[in-house]
Amino acid sequence: MENQKIEIVSSQSSLGKYLIAAFVIFCSLLIRVSPVAAQTPVVKNIVIVHGAFADGSGWKGVYTILKNKGYHVTIVQNPLTSLDDDVEATKRILDQQDGPVILVGHSWAGVVITQAGVDPKVVALVYVAAFEPDKGETANQWSVTQPKAPSMRVTADKKGVVFFDRQTFHAGFCADLSKATADFMNASQQPIVGACFGTPVTEAAWKDKPSYGIVATEDKAINPDIERNMYKRAHTKITEIKGSHAVFISNPEAVAQVIINASKKK
Repeated sequence: MENQKIEIVSSQSSLGKYLIAAFVIFCSLLIRVSPVAAQTPVVKNIVIVHGAFADGSGWKGVYTILKNKGYHVTIVQNPLTSLDDDVEATKRILDQQDGPVILVGHSWAGVVITQAGVDPKVVALVYVAAFEPDKGETANQWSVTQPKAPSMRVTADKKGVVFFDRQTFHAGFCADLSKATADFMNASQQPIVGACFGTPVTEAAWKDKPSYGIVATEDKAINPDIERNMYKRAHTKITEIKGSHAVFISNPEAVAQVIINASKKK
């Protein structure tokens, strides 16, 4: 009888040790797996497309912030000669990326990323004071839906190439930047073939991919209400930043943060 009792106690002791060992192994697996599961994957590749009357160099502030945070940033120098040419220039850069991409477009480039964004590498779109048309729509269609600021003046040469008016460039394009900076941007502005604004997009990437839109509340080049209306129609997540049409230069931290938010998969 005493031997039986000893055997039962011994059996219970072995079972207890087994359960404890199993529990320890289970906990160790949780420790290894949980942190990875809890992490939010981040898209590291950022491709930025500049708009009309500017070039990629204006994005240096945003580029530096993102690069210092570990992102791989590439800036498209699109020719502004036609929608197809700008889309093709963007696709060439997308082809060089080694994984998923956040595609960013300013102003006219919102039209470009709307079409180029159907590329399978693109996982989200960021519109910075930009047009966000639907399939079959043009930038011109949207630009006339709200009153223009008096400083929003453009002129076209004999070949239909459009320049921002030299006299109103500072007030109309980048009023929150210094005169010295505005003077340089004015002198180096990149004109756009006017036909671009009347070319309809053939695809609308935002219909299938998450989109984020920045409204520049002091924008004189695109009426902020046009930006709001396009973004709301597309169910784009809106961030309002006090700044001119060149908000990416005057507020690089705020613009970079929207791009970072877009890079985090939900």
